[in-house]
Amino acid sequence: MGEEIDKGATETRRVTRLIRLPEVQHRVGLGRSTIYRWMSEGKFPKPVQLGGYAVAWGGKT
Repeated sequence: MGEEIDKGATETRRVTRLIRLPEVQHRVGLGRSTIYRWMSEGKFPKPVQLGGYAVAWGGKT
């Protein structure tokens, strides 16, 4: 009678903390240039703007 809802499409991804570039580099084993190049190519997630020039990525613990 009702529409079926795909739970995967409606669930929000819960981010438990934000991590800065040095930790991202350590976790993924990539350099800064590669991370930013991959972001521009759509191969790497974009960071969250914290204010000014500060950015961070959503991380899970």
